[in-house]
Amino acid sequence: MPKVVLFIILLHLLVNPGFGQINHGKYALAIHGGAGVMSKERMSEEMQKRYIIQLDRALQIGDSVLKAGGTSREAVVNVITFMEDCPLFNAGKGAVLTSEGKTELDASIMDGETLTAGAIAGVNDIKNPIQAALKVMEESEHVMLSGKGASEFARSKGLNMVSNSYFRTKERSDSFRNLKKKEKEEGKIDKHGTVGCVALDRDGNICAGTSTGGMMNKRYGRIGDSPIIGAGTWADNNTCAVSCTGHGEYYIRLTFARDIAAHMEYKNLSLIEAGGTVLGKLTQMGGTGGFIAIDQSGNIIMPFNTSGMFRGYVKSDGEKEIAIFRPE
Repeated sequence: MPKVVLFIILLHLLVNPGFGQINHGKYALAIHGGAGVMSKERMSEEMQKRYIIQLDRALQIGDSVLKAGGTSREAVVNVITFMEDCPLFNAGKGAVLTSEGKTELDASIMDGETLTAGAIAGVNDIKNPIQAALKVMEESEHVMLSGKGASEFARSKGLNMVSNSYFRTKERSDSFRNLKKKEKEEGKIDKHGTVGCVALDRDGNICAGTSTGGMMNKRYGRIGDSPIIGAGTWADNNTCAVSCTGHGEYYIRLTFARDIAAHMEYKNLSLIEAGGTVLGKLTQMGGTGGFIAIDQSGNIIMPFNTSGMFRGYVKSDGEKEIAIFRPE
């Protein structure tokens, strides 16, 4: 082998420790649909079934992409697009309302192979925010766009634009009115609700994406962790891919998603050890929520410190799980 070729290979191995690893065609994917104070007593069996059916459909979409040899990036975008179109979740259609009774949407995506990322924040007319985040990552020199500028960019890329009324559902409108009544008495605000997906493809590449309508009754153009790379979303082939859901202010302050990867990178912790450590920090600070994460070996964790989190995963060997509440 020529010395120059050998040198290039050695240099690539130094820069990319995961280069040359054999994935053996394995793939895996995990999703979440938000964490919060749900309970079996307050959620009817019919409603539980509705969520489980939609979570299962989302997993089927991701599984079909990865099984056919699609990339983790394609799987994440396809799954989150489906969840944005499903009115049960706080992302896209069915997103929660701001204090003005409108929707403001955020989304982000990160590719673990290249460390490229894209995000949008505070948009109100892009039908599928995750697709706009993907366009930012693939077809712009930027990482995050917001507001009118993000909408202008999405329109220029031919994405589907809708009126803000498209996102509103009767259930969210009713919740908004009820919250307004409670707010005067108790000052309570619904802090939870986001969708996310992490995936490992047959080539051993991982990706993470997150999309949300944010916090119910939010004011002043508030933006949470979901569109912030390192807070609500992170992916690096050398460590893990993470998507978060919960009280975003805490996730931002902790750079939560990146911190899990950092514990793996610098302390040589396993995914479950790193995830538990960082979730412990969140809990100690008083933050609530959860996350999903996957590493390059296909290990998946889906922990949370609330009473429930809509979640599920599927692997290439057929292993599959869908859950809402804590195991009994």
